[in-house]
Amino acid sequence: MDITIHTSALPHDDPDASLAFYRDVLGFEVRGDVGQGRMRWITVGPAGQPDTSLLLAPPAADPGITEDERRTITAMMAKGTYGWILLATRDLDATFEKVQAGDTEVVQEPTEQPYGIRDCAFRDPAGNLVRIQELR
Repeated sequence: MDITIHTSALPHDDPDASLAFYRDVLGFEVRGDVGQGRMRWITVGPAGQPDTSLLLAPPAADPGITEDERRTITAMMAKGTYGWILLATRDLDATFEKVQAGDTEVVQEPTEQPYGIRDCAFRDPAGNLVRIQELR
């Protein structure tokens, strides 16, 4: 089989704030922006990687979920336990400084982990955990 990761999704509760984080702080390209108000589906991706995208989506828009499930999703997002993504960079220190300068919530400064990687972590505006690991 020849399978690649095309798009992965993260929830947002404020499309403008999420767009500003992924576009302006992380430098991702905007590939699509459909919908209106808080009901927007925004596709972004790293420059130079047109085949890999991240869909920022309203989490409770699915008509198949219940009100209880919507409340659970909202509560988990508020705690920062609903969505997360792992990114990678060759220059972790420079990336950390740039993201930190974007007035982003720092969860962990660059740290050498006991399992052999060096990484840092932030929260995006929706509370999603964004871990960035250093490529060696």
